[in-house]
Amino acid sequence: MHYYDLVLVAIAASLAIGVIVAVFTPISAAISISILGLLSIAIVGHALFVNGPIEELEDLTEPVEPEEVPGLATVAELTEQH
Repeated sequence: MHYYDLVLVAIAASLAIGVIVAVFTPISAAISISILGLLSIAIVGHALFVNGPIEELEDLTEPVEPEEVPGLATVAELTEQH
């Protein structure tokens, strides 16, 4: 598994734990899911800003060719198909 796969699992797990806490303890669902939802927000924040998908800021200035993006069709390709 890659890091971002683990991030998705951690988000789902924290919310699922919130539901489990609500079911098996006297803590209300709104409180337990909200508190563990804050944990999910922290996980997303870490994935975006601490361990982001880019190595350096210069990576943001590199142009991306349409051939490098999977599933992106050009207008010419779309008109040829119809």
